[in-house]
Amino acid sequence: MLQISNRGQQMPPSPIRKLVPYAEAAKRKGIHVYHLNIGQPDVETPPAILDAVRKADIKVLEYSHSAGNESYRRKLVQYYKSVGINVTHEEIMITTGGSEAIQFGFFTCLNPGDEVIIPEPFYANYNGFAVAAGVKVVPITSHIENGFALPPIADFEKVITDKTKAIVVCNPNNPTGYLYSREEMEALKTICLKYDLYLFSDEAYREFCYDGEYISALHLEGMEQHAILMDTVSKRYSACGARIGAFVTKNKEVYNTAMKFAQARLSPPGLAQIMGEAAVDLPASYFDEPKAEYMGRRDLLVSRLNAMPGVFCPNPGGAFYAIARLPIDDADVFCQWLLESFSHDNKTVMLAPATGFYGTPGLGKNEVRLAYVLNKHDINEAMDCLQAALEVYPGRVAVAEKNVSQVAG
Repeated sequence: MLQISNRGQQMPPSPIRKLVPYAEAAKRKGIHVYHLNIGQPDVETPPAILDAVRKADIKVLEYSHSAGNESYRRKLVQYYKSVGINVTHEEIMITTGGSEAIQFGFFTCLNPGDEVIIPEPFYANYNGFAVAAGVKVVPITSHIENGFALPPIADFEKVITDKTKAIVVCNPNNPTGYLYSREEMEALKTICLKYDLYLFSDEAYREFCYDGEYISALHLEGMEQHAILMDTVSKRYSACGARIGAFVTKNKEVYNTAMKFAQARLSPPGLAQIMGEAAVDLPASYFDEPKAEYMGRRDLLVSRLNAMPGVFCPNPGGAFYAIARLPIDDADVFCQWLLESFSHDNKTVMLAPATGFYGTPGLGKNEVRLAYVLNKHDINEAMDCLQAALEVYPGRVAVAEKNVSQVAG
């Protein structure tokens, strides 16, 4: 009898995408769905980078070097220097999206059965990459009451075993929007050096830091052999479909080993590398407008949420996500109910249940992630839908009114 692999059976569904069939069904009924479930920005992709592809004089679309076009990697050296990261083009590997960079890191540095510590809630696809690599994710819980700040280092030390090989951090964070401080990043450095661990740093949202300083793992002195940076153009330039990322490390053994995985998949996308190279030529001022727009959206979303009875949402310091605690019994049931059984003026909102972003079973049952990737008018409309939904949801639970001073930065 044909069977599916254990790996396939263990692969978790995406909490971001698993409700898509219900959204599609709602749309077939004529209901407008506001998508706050997925980090797909509505900010226009810079025309200049699309024009670079249109104007490219290509006779044959060839394979690139497995590490990516040298011209692009050399351009990225300039980009990283502009954000205080000093690397050479031989320490940069172009990947098929940030996802492949994460996979290369796991495959290169971790053996099946090894453990990796990740502060939760965390980007849900880390679970999928871990399953593919045969790695166990060990979650360390951060809490909504303090805005999802890094848990105490003592909490990390409690779970370190001889199988622990790495810590993963996303800064600014997806799904919480939390921006880790220099002190928190230095604390991670201390524990990585003490226990000889890798630090995988997912920095997809570095351009969108609102309340504090961006600190890269590669800003940390003494972490040259431990830090592995995972990057992508997807969010930076609103080019999610380009599927171009980067794997950056000063550890030569790690880089050379990752290169073997890169060679096995031949090369990263050719046309998208042309886009990526053109993007480096955009002026630094390019980010001023989208950053200001996201800040305005954040302020609107958080204020609307915290004005709703029984709702609490800390103020995210970066990225374009927020997690809110709602007066509901079950986030998975609620998010499906929004699409399947509810509409307000023939509209509804699609959210991501936070349960899928936690590794500890049972956590996140009354939390949802919201991506403020829609314009302010649509965010207001979506919040009107959510407020109306909470008033009639059958599984609403009574909660004590929050103290607004709880709202963390």
